[in-house]
Amino acid sequence: MAAPLVVCDLDGVLWRGAEPIPGSAEAVAKLRRAGFRVAFLTNNSGPTPADLVAKLAGMGVPAELEDVLSSAEVAVDRLRQVLDPGARVFACSGPGVVAALDAAGFTVVDRAPAAAVVVGYHRSFDYDELARASAAVRGGARLVATNSDPTFPGADGLLPGNGAIVAAIETASGVRAEVTGKPHPATVELVRRRLGAIGVMVGDRVSTDGALADALGWPFALVLSGVSAHDGAPGGEAVPDPPPAFVAADLLELAPQLVATRAPD
Repeated sequence: MAAPLVVCDLDGVLWRGAEPIPGSAEAVAKLRRAGFRVAFLTNNSGPTPADLVAKLAGMGVPAELEDVLSSAEVAVDRLRQVLDPGARVFACSGPGVVAALDAAGFTVVDRAPAAAVVVGYHRSFDYDELARASAAVRGGARLVATNSDPTFPGADGLLPGNGAIVAAIETASGVRAEVTGKPHPATVELVRRRLGAIGVMVGDRVSTDGALADALGWPFALVLSGVSAHDGAPGGEAVPDPPPAFVAADLLELAPQLVATRAPD
Protein backbone atom coordinates (compact mmCIF):
# COMPACT_ATOMS: atom_id res chain seq x y z
CA MET A 1 0.00 0.00 0.00
CA ALA A 2 1.32 3.46 -0.94
CA ALA A 3 2.18 5.85 1.87
CA PRO A 4 -0.47 8.54 2.54
CA LEU A 5 0.38 11.74 0.69
CA VAL A 6 0.86 15.26 2.04
CA VAL A 7 1.52 17.92 -0.61
CA CYS A 8 3.04 21.14 0.74
CA ASP A 9 3.22 24.54 -0.88
CA LEU A 10 6.66 26.12 -0.43
CA ASP A 11 6.50 29.94 -0.20
CA GLY A 12 4.83 30.74 3.10
CA VAL A 13 4.86 27.10 4.26
CA LEU A 14 8.52 25.98 4.19
CA TRP A 15 10.14 29.38 3.72
CA ARG A 16 9.61 33.12 3.26
CA GLY A 17 12.07 34.32 0.64
CA ALA A 18 15.49 32.98 1.56
CA GLU A 19 14.54 32.38 5.21
CA PRO A 20 13.28 28.95 6.34
CA ILE A 21 10.16 29.14 8.51
CA PRO A 22 11.21 27.92 11.97
CA GLY A 23 10.24 24.32 12.65
CA SER A 24 9.30 23.45 9.07
CA ALA A 25 12.14 20.95 8.58
CA GLU A 26 11.25 19.30 11.90
CA ALA A 27 7.61 19.13 10.80
CA VAL A 28 8.46 17.38 7.52
CA ALA A 29 10.62 14.88 9.39
CA LYS A 30 7.78 14.24 11.87
CA LEU A 31 5.33 13.55 9.02
CA ARG A 32 7.76 11.19 7.31
CA ARG A 33 8.43 9.31 10.53
CA ALA A 34 4.68 8.83 10.87
CA GLY A 35 4.60 7.16 7.44
CA PHE A 36 3.53 10.02 5.18
CA ARG A 37 5.03 10.74 1.80
CA VAL A 38 5.68 14.49 1.71
CA ALA A 39 5.82 16.18 -1.71
CA PHE A 40 6.07 19.84 -2.68
CA LEU A 41 4.02 21.92 -5.13
CA THR A 42 4.74 25.57 -5.85
CA ASN A 43 3.19 28.25 -8.04
CA ASN A 44 6.59 29.98 -8.14
CA SER A 45 7.95 29.13 -11.59
CA GLY A 46 11.22 31.03 -11.14
CA PRO A 47 13.48 28.25 -9.79
CA THR A 48 14.11 24.94 -11.52
CA PRO A 49 13.12 21.72 -9.71
CA ALA A 50 16.83 21.09 -9.04
CA ASP A 51 17.06 24.56 -7.46
CA LEU A 52 14.10 23.73 -5.21
CA VAL A 53 15.58 20.36 -4.19
CA ALA A 54 18.85 22.12 -3.31
CA LYS A 55 17.06 24.82 -1.30
CA LEU A 56 15.08 22.19 0.59
CA ALA A 57 18.26 20.24 1.33
CA GLY A 58 19.94 23.42 2.56
CA MET A 59 17.24 23.86 5.20
CA GLY A 60 17.40 20.21 6.28
CA VAL A 61 14.60 18.73 4.15
CA PRO A 62 15.89 15.94 1.88
CA ALA A 63 13.85 15.58 -1.33
CA GLU A 64 14.12 13.94 -4.73
CA LEU A 65 13.20 15.55 -8.06
CA GLU A 66 10.07 13.40 -8.24
CA ASP A 67 8.92 14.94 -4.95
CA VAL A 68 8.84 18.48 -6.39
CA LEU A 69 6.40 19.96 -8.91
CA SER A 70 6.37 23.61 -10.02
CA SER A 71 3.97 25.70 -12.07
CA ALA A 72 6.66 25.96 -14.78
CA GLU A 73 6.35 22.22 -15.39
CA VAL A 74 2.56 22.47 -15.42
CA ALA A 75 2.57 25.29 -18.00
CA VAL A 76 4.98 23.47 -20.30
CA ASP A 77 3.03 20.22 -19.93
CA ARG A 78 -0.02 22.15 -21.14
CA LEU A 79 1.91 23.59 -24.11
CA ARG A 80 2.97 20.10 -25.17
CA GLN A 81 -0.73 19.30 -25.57
CA VAL A 82 -1.51 22.27 -27.83
CA LEU A 83 1.68 23.23 -29.74
CA ASP A 84 3.72 21.49 -32.41
CA PRO A 85 7.05 19.95 -31.33
CA GLY A 86 9.88 22.48 -31.47
CA ALA A 87 7.51 25.47 -31.62
CA ARG A 88 8.90 28.91 -30.79
CA VAL A 89 7.90 29.96 -27.25
CA PHE A 90 8.62 33.39 -25.75
CA ALA A 91 9.76 32.79 -22.17
CA CYS A 92 8.72 35.92 -20.28
CA SER A 93 9.92 34.21 -17.15
CA GLY A 94 12.76 32.96 -15.02
CA PRO A 95 15.04 29.91 -15.30
CA GLY A 96 12.37 27.41 -14.24
CA VAL A 97 10.24 28.00 -17.32
CA VAL A 98 13.26 28.15 -19.66
CA ALA A 99 14.57 24.82 -18.35
CA ALA A 100 11.16 23.16 -18.69
CA LEU A 101 10.75 24.47 -22.24
CA ASP A 102 14.22 23.26 -23.20
CA ALA A 103 13.53 19.82 -21.71
CA ALA A 104 10.29 19.59 -23.71
CA GLY A 105 12.08 20.41 -26.97
CA PHE A 106 10.57 23.85 -27.59
CA THR A 107 12.58 26.66 -29.17
CA VAL A 108 12.97 29.37 -26.52
CA VAL A 109 12.85 32.95 -27.84
CA ASP A 110 12.52 36.42 -26.35
CA ARG A 111 10.47 38.18 -29.04
CA ALA A 112 7.97 37.59 -31.86
CA PRO A 113 7.26 35.57 -33.86
CA ALA A 114 6.19 32.99 -31.29
CA ALA A 115 3.50 30.37 -31.01
CA ALA A 116 3.06 31.16 -27.31
CA VAL A 117 4.18 33.53 -24.57
CA VAL A 118 4.66 31.92 -21.15
CA VAL A 119 4.59 34.39 -18.27
CA GLY A 120 6.28 33.29 -15.05
CA TYR A 121 7.59 35.14 -12.02
CA HIS A 122 10.94 36.89 -12.54
CA ARG A 123 12.45 40.01 -11.02
CA SER A 124 13.97 41.29 -14.27
CA PHE A 125 10.60 42.12 -15.89
CA ASP A 126 10.63 45.64 -17.31
CA TYR A 127 8.92 47.92 -19.83
CA ASP A 128 10.92 46.59 -22.79
CA GLU A 129 9.92 43.00 -22.03
CA LEU A 130 6.31 44.10 -21.54
CA ALA A 131 6.39 45.71 -25.00
CA ARG A 132 7.89 42.61 -26.66
CA ALA A 133 5.63 40.12 -24.90
CA SER A 134 2.42 42.05 -25.54
CA ALA A 135 3.40 42.58 -29.19
CA ALA A 136 3.91 38.82 -29.62
CA VAL A 137 0.46 38.17 -28.15
CA ARG A 138 -1.18 40.77 -30.36
CA GLY A 139 0.57 39.02 -33.24
CA GLY A 140 -1.24 35.77 -32.44
CA ALA A 141 0.86 34.06 -29.78
CA ARG A 142 -1.05 32.05 -27.18
CA LEU A 143 -0.76 33.75 -23.75
CA VAL A 144 -0.13 31.27 -20.91
CA ALA A 145 0.52 32.23 -17.28
CA THR A 146 2.18 29.86 -14.85
CA ASN A 147 0.01 31.40 -12.13
CA SER A 148 -1.89 34.57 -11.27
CA ASP A 149 -1.03 34.98 -7.57
CA PRO A 150 -1.04 38.76 -6.93
CA THR A 151 1.49 38.50 -4.09
CA PHE A 152 3.76 36.04 -2.35
CA PRO A 153 5.38 36.09 1.09
CA GLY A 154 8.94 37.33 1.33
CA ALA A 155 11.19 37.53 4.37
CA ASP A 156 9.98 41.06 5.19
CA GLY A 157 6.36 40.87 4.04
CA LEU A 158 4.29 40.44 0.90
CA LEU A 159 5.91 41.02 -2.50
CA PRO A 160 4.34 41.47 -5.97
CA GLY A 161 3.64 38.07 -7.51
CA ASN A 162 3.36 36.79 -11.06
CA GLY A 163 -0.24 37.98 -11.24
CA ALA A 164 1.02 41.56 -11.36
CA ILE A 165 3.20 40.75 -14.39
CA VAL A 166 0.39 38.85 -16.09
CA ALA A 167 -2.01 41.77 -15.54
CA ALA A 168 0.39 44.16 -17.28
CA ILE A 169 0.69 41.92 -20.35
CA GLU A 170 -3.06 41.28 -20.45
CA THR A 171 -3.69 45.04 -20.32
CA ALA A 172 -1.17 45.84 -23.05
CA SER A 173 -2.19 42.98 -25.34
CA GLY A 174 -5.95 43.00 -24.81
CA VAL A 175 -5.87 39.20 -24.31
CA ARG A 176 -6.71 37.21 -21.17
CA ALA A 177 -4.11 34.61 -20.22
CA GLU A 178 -4.76 30.91 -19.83
CA VAL A 179 -3.62 30.25 -16.25
CA THR A 180 -2.24 26.78 -15.59
CA GLY A 181 -0.95 26.84 -11.99
CA LYS A 182 -2.86 26.20 -8.77
CA PRO A 183 -5.86 25.81 -8.66
CA HIS A 184 -6.50 25.38 -12.39
CA PRO A 185 -7.32 22.13 -14.24
CA ALA A 186 -3.82 21.71 -15.72
CA THR A 187 -2.37 21.49 -12.20
CA VAL A 188 -5.12 19.16 -11.00
CA GLU A 189 -4.33 16.81 -13.88
CA LEU A 190 -0.56 16.84 -13.37
CA VAL A 191 -0.80 16.43 -9.58
CA ARG A 192 -2.90 13.31 -10.03
CA ARG A 193 -0.53 11.98 -12.68
CA ARG A 194 2.75 12.79 -10.93
CA LEU A 195 1.99 12.74 -7.19
CA GLY A 196 -1.17 10.74 -6.56
CA ALA A 197 -4.95 10.75 -6.54
CA ILE A 198 -5.52 10.94 -2.76
CA GLY A 199 -3.82 13.28 -0.31
CA VAL A 200 -3.91 16.39 1.86
CA MET A 201 -3.00 19.82 0.47
CA VAL A 202 -1.08 22.15 2.79
CA GLY A 203 -0.82 25.81 1.89
CA ASP A 204 -0.96 29.42 3.03
CA ARG A 205 -3.39 30.78 0.43
CA VAL A 206 -7.06 29.78 0.42
CA SER A 207 -7.69 31.03 -3.13
CA THR A 208 -5.02 28.79 -4.67
CA ASP A 209 -4.03 26.00 -2.27
CA GLY A 210 -7.50 25.69 -0.79
CA ALA A 211 -9.21 25.86 -4.17
CA LEU A 212 -6.82 23.20 -5.49
CA ALA A 213 -7.69 20.93 -2.56
CA ASP A 214 -11.37 21.39 -3.42
CA ALA A 215 -10.71 20.58 -7.09
CA LEU A 216 -8.79 17.45 -6.12
CA GLY A 217 -11.40 16.42 -3.54
CA TRP A 218 -8.76 16.53 -0.78
CA PRO A 219 -8.81 18.01 2.73
CA PHE A 220 -7.12 21.42 2.98
CA ALA A 221 -4.69 22.34 5.75
CA LEU A 222 -4.19 26.10 6.06
CA VAL A 223 -1.07 27.49 7.72
CA LEU A 224 -0.90 31.13 8.81
CA SER A 225 2.83 31.54 8.18
CA GLY A 226 2.48 33.19 4.77
CA VAL A 227 -0.33 35.05 2.99
CA SER A 228 -3.39 34.18 5.10
CA ALA A 229 -4.21 35.56 8.55
CA HIS A 230 -7.22 35.81 10.81
CA ASP A 231 -7.55 39.54 10.05
CA GLY A 232 -7.05 39.31 6.28
CA ALA A 233 -4.60 42.22 5.98
CA PRO A 234 -4.40 44.16 2.67
CA GLY A 235 -2.71 42.05 -0.02
CA GLY A 236 -3.31 38.89 1.99
CA GLU A 237 -6.29 36.63 2.59
CA ALA A 238 -8.51 35.98 5.59
CA VAL A 239 -9.25 32.62 7.17
CA PRO A 240 -12.64 31.65 5.68
CA ASP A 241 -15.80 30.99 7.65
CA PRO A 242 -16.31 28.08 7.97
CA PRO A 243 -12.58 27.30 8.22
CA PRO A 244 -10.91 24.47 6.30
CA ALA A 245 -10.36 21.00 7.72
CA PHE A 246 -7.10 22.02 9.45
CA VAL A 247 -5.81 25.45 10.53
CA ALA A 248 -2.46 26.00 12.26
CA ALA A 249 0.03 28.78 12.87
CA ASP A 250 2.68 26.97 10.84
CA LEU A 251 3.75 23.56 9.57
CA LEU A 252 5.25 22.56 12.91
CA GLU A 253 1.93 23.15 14.67
CA LEU A 254 0.05 21.42 11.85
CA ALA A 255 2.11 18.22 11.73
CA PRO A 256 0.67 16.62 14.92
CA GLN A 257 -2.86 17.28 13.62
CA LEU A 258 -2.09 15.36 10.43
CA VAL A 259 -0.26 12.60 12.29
CA ALA A 260 -3.33 12.12 14.49
CA THR A 261 -5.36 11.23 11.37
CA ARG A 262 -2.95 8.46 10.37
CA ALA A 263 -4.55 5.07 10.78
CA PRO A 264 -2.32 2.39 12.31
CA ASP A 265 -0.79 -0.02 9.77
